[in-house]
Formats: sequence, C-alpha cells, structure tokens
Amino acid sequence: MKAATLLAALAVSVDGAVLWDGRFNEFTSSADLNKWSWANQVGPYQYYIHGSGSVERYINLSPDYKNPADSVSKQGARFTLDSTAYWNGQNMRRIELIPQTKAAINRGKVFYHFSMMRRDTNPPSVNREHQICFFESHFTEMKYGWISGEQGAGNPNLQWMTNQQSRWKTEWKAGVWHNIAYEIDFSANKAGFWHSEGAEPLKQVVAPVSVSTSSNGADWHLGVLELPRSGYPDTNEDFYFSGVYIENGTITTTIGGPGKFLTLCFSRPMSNSLMRRLA
Repeated sequence: MKAATLLAALAVSVDGAVLWDGRFNEFTSSADLNKWSWANQVGPYQYYIHGSGSVERYINLSPDYKNPADSVSKQGARFTLDSTAYWNGQNMRRIELIPQTKAAINRGKVFYHFSMMRRDTNPPSVNREHQICFFESHFTEMKYGWISGEQGAGNPNLQWMTNQQSRWKTEWKAGVWHNIAYEIDFSANKAGFWHSEGAEPLKQVVAPVSVSTSSNGADWHLGVLELPRSGYPDTNEDFYFSGVYIENGTITTTIGGPGKFLTLCFSRPMSNSLMRRLA
C-alpha cells in the first residue's frame, strides 16, 4: 500500500479523539476491576455497583464476548444478573461500571460508544424493565422489556429513550450485535442516536433532540438496572458489551473505534524511515 493511500485510510479512522477508553484491552480478567476502590482510583472503571458475590459472578471477559467485527477490542464483557445481584439493600438487580476519568466527557459535544448483544442462553426478560447504559438523570439511555406502566405483559423491543420518551426501537433478537453511539451536546442540551448492526458502520438514525443534559463526568452507567415486577421471578440474565469508549470531534463510524497505533501515528510526525517502508 502506498503511503498516501494508507494515510488517507488512517485519516478516516481517527477523525474523533478518544477521551476515555473502556474497551477492556488492559484487563487480564474481570478480577482486575477489584484493583479499583475509593481509596485507590485506578484503571478505566469504577466498580462498586454490584451484588455481594465475587466479581466473576457478575462480569466476565472473553474474546467470545465481543462483536467479531471489532478488530480494536481484544475482548468483550458478559454482565450477569443472578439471585445475588442486589446492590446496597435495594430491591433492583444491578451490575454497572462507571468511567474512572478526569477527561471532559461531560462537556461540549461528545459521543458515547458501545456495542451490545444478547443470546438465547440466559436471555433478559421481556416482562421487566431494564435500564441500560444510562446517566443518573436518565436523559438518555437504552431500555429493554416491558416498560413500567405500559399495557400488556411483555415487550421484546430494545429502545433508545430521552427523558423517558422512546425515540427509536427494534426487536432485540438473539445473536445480533447492536452498535450504538449517543451523540450528546452538553452545551446545546441535545442528544442524538447513531446505530448499526453487526459489521455495518454507524449511521445517525435520530437527529439531535432537545434534552436536559446533566452529568458530573462520573455518572454514566455501563451495564443494567432491572426493575422488580410482581409475578415475574428472578432468572439469570446475561448482557454482552464491547467497543466501549467516549470521543469528541467527528464521530468514528467504524466498529470498535480508533486503535492506539492509529492515534500514535497522528500524535507525532511519521519518521522518514517509516514513510519509506510504507511507500
């Protein structure tokens, strides 16, 4: 490949600047999450919203858990709600991670990226409300299953919500990776939605709408909160995530986002010797 051709390809790949990287590439196992504490705030994630069991009950990592189209992530994560997944005495099952960063992920226009999938084994219940990848004020989030207060017993749709209003939905079928980016403009109080399936590049499917954006930079929850519902007992439920990162600038539409090598190439001039090898 000629240098000019490669550089053009790289330029497309690194339009956005990664502010925070949560793609699990630096983890050997989910036990690494235990290194974080309020007294020792290390790593990319805060890990405190979980049940009383060991971390392996709730989060496990594997290359089998990532979107196969994501060549940047080494592995993905399986989040599990089981009979112990109650946090802090609440009656809601929860397993969530929060970005550990001082980067400006709550200012200006930013894009929150992640991919999510379910399987037929331990499927999330269609009879309960699941709040997924949400902010504390719930100004933007994904939801799945029966939404509290609606008619009927179940709902098979995955939905993007702003301020509790559904803006987009699709049936959440097993084995289908949904690639998602929240386009959030904290200055203009707007949020938009980018989406694709499988290996397809992201496309804007909902243009930015007015929302009451609110975040302190440490309140976006990667994971799931499940509301209880009478008559529907707990079952084990698995949720799969990969390609998690936050960027600003122009959105990266390729699945998995920019790689560290590509970022490095544009963070300093390319040497003459490397240019000659690429030519």
